[in-house]
Amino acid sequence: MANNTKKTYWPHMIFGFLFIAIALGYWTIKSAISLPVQESNDFMLKYQIADMNINEIMERKIAFDTHYRIELVDAQTMVMKDNINSKIKQRDSVKLAYGENTFHYIIIDTNGNMVKDANVTFLLTRPHTQEDDKIIENIFFNGTVYTTKEMNITQAGRYTLELRAKIGQNIGYLQTPAYLEP
Repeated sequence: MANNTKKTYWPHMIFGFLFIAIALGYWTIKSAISLPVQESNDFMLKYQIADMNINEIMERKIAFDTHYRIELVDAQTMVMKDNINSKIKQRDSVKLAYGENTFHYIIIDTNGNMVKDANVTFLLTRPHTQEDDKIIENIFFNGTVYTTKEMNITQAGRYTLELRAKIGQNIGYLQTPAYLEP
């Protein structure tokens, strides 16, 4: 009769790996739940609507861009330092002020004439969140420019100024980065 005094540790290893797998699965799910998912609001539309109609949106945008131009006027900008790790040039951001802010836009046709009858919508948003979105429908032309209502901005950080102008069936967009210094 053989004396088996050798101990085997493989059952302990199996239980250890199983415990590690369950702990890592729990940690993954807990981490995923704690990070909220934000929908994109490109083209000032819900992601699903923009995705389903992207060809039509791009056709209208191209048609708009061939006949008209949107410009942000009377805005103070900040010179942005380029990221040395990226080849993408950064546009100068609009400098925001604490408290009340207004934005002025002009729409010019190819002949240099001001467009006075556009249907203009403005959205102030923060990248990666929709909690602080401020949308203004139907901005009116005051004789020289399209001016937004005064908006109270109190949180420091990055913002995006988005404008959508509709003239007939053509729709144009302008996205401008903005920043409120702490």
